[in-house]
Amino acid sequence: MEKEKSLKKKTISGLLWSFGDMMGNQGVQFIIQIILARLLTPTDFGLIGMILVFVALSNSLVDSGFTQALIRDQKANQTDYSTVFYFNLAVSLFIYATLFLSAPLISNFFDQAQLTSIIRVLALGVIINAFSIIPRAMFTKEVNFKVQAKVNMAASLLSGAVAVAMALTGFGVWSLVVRMLALNLIQALLLVFSRRWLPSLVFSVSSFKRLFGFGWKLLVSGLIDTAYNNIYYLIIGKQYTPSSLGHYTNAAKFSDVATQTLTATIQRVTYPVLSGIQEQHDRLKQSFKKIIKLSGFLIFPVMAGVAAVAEPLILLIFGEKWEKMIPYFQLLCIAGMLYPIHALNLNILQVKGRSDLFLYLEIIKTIVPTVLIVVVIWMDWGIMALVATVVLDSYISLFINIYFSGREISYSVKEQIGDLVPIYAISLVMGAAVYGFGWLLPLPGLPALVLQIGFGIIIYILICKLFKIQEFDTVFDLLVPIIKKIKTAKTV
Repeated sequence: MEKEKSLKKKTISGLLWSFGDMMGNQGVQFIIQIILARLLTPTDFGLIGMILVFVALSNSLVDSGFTQALIRDQKANQTDYSTVFYFNLAVSLFIYATLFLSAPLISNFFDQAQLTSIIRVLALGVIINAFSIIPRAMFTKEVNFKVQAKVNMAASLLSGAVAVAMALTGFGVWSLVVRMLALNLIQALLLVFSRRWLPSLVFSVSSFKRLFGFGWKLLVSGLIDTAYNNIYYLIIGKQYTPSSLGHYTNAAKFSDVATQTLTATIQRVTYPVLSGIQEQHDRLKQSFKKIIKLSGFLIFPVMAGVAAVAEPLILLIFGEKWEKMIPYFQLLCIAGMLYPIHALNLNILQVKGRSDLFLYLEIIKTIVPTVLIVVVIWMDWGIMALVATVVLDSYISLFINIYFSGREISYSVKEQIGDLVPIYAISLVMGAAVYGFGWLLPLPGLPALVLQIGFGIIIYILICKLFKIQEFDTVFDLLVPIIKKIKTAKTV
């Protein structure tokens, strides 16, 4: 009983700090993104979008699946951490050299000469990130997100301030380059300083083999997933204009503010917590079931609502020069509704040590969308059809993930879908009502947006109360103590 209470307290505390970290960090970065979007052009963002796939793949290679392996391993020691650190650093140096030499080829591929120098500077972040992997893994394993929240907030504020100053003085695309590089550098310095961890002068082959035995499958599956998630930047950058890619890039980043915040928060807290009870089958299933339902309750209405108010929201925040990103953003929001459910189901495979199945699924899930992308390009159906394949992929992949993860904990597709459908249906009804309400409103801009959001919240709460959705009471019970603490602090 005491262990159950301790686990619950640890999970809730981790969730609150992680959510605060993600909301604060994403909030700051979102504000900076808005300022930069108003100061810079879609073409500037498009140039960065062209090389995002290379940066993302490089960071995945540096990590090599070791982070998840260390978090899962309840007996990881100094030798293990030191071995992983040296390996990550060596890989990062090799990757930087590769990117430095191949920069002209990438530049020629996109027919954008300035990409050569941008890649060579931005790729330095790959080396910098190698220094932050171990401290971050240690904090995450302890479900300690308080320090990470402070580090991320400081890094976002400082790097953002530098980027805005550069944009105001006419540095253009280099403002975005320096922002990304400064963010990586400040995070690495603060994490290393906060943890005060130094590697020992040791490299254990046995440690490497044990951790890599679990991690290599996650590495390959991560590379496949990263490549696929970023392939749209590559295709749009090659097939269309830098301006079109800029609109898509900002739409993707904007939609990620909500979905990735909640997904990353829930995923990085629940993974170490669920890993701690991986051998307790019934407890693991019930805990996972509660997390899945709560995640859907939080993310489904947010994404449906944001998609419904996309037009007034984007025009108000970014301005009319970004109007073309609205339909991309709406499609990405619909796809993003399911991302937390994807992530949580894949977490179960890692918790149960099924990195082999994790890899197998990533390979399977790329087949159908790849065919769709090829057909769209071959038939020249345009960028909207290309972005629509993201939505289809999200729904197909969900059923695949649920089926295989469900087998590990006896949580069938029928059972999980049954748990999610009521919340999903309520969210769609709310989204449709908000969209229709906005269409009827004679008010423009901010007043209409505020009324739509308020209307959506009221509709969602009323329907949840009407159908007695249990997660509503769960969230309410979690928020009441927090509100009381805030009120008490104000009166002191």
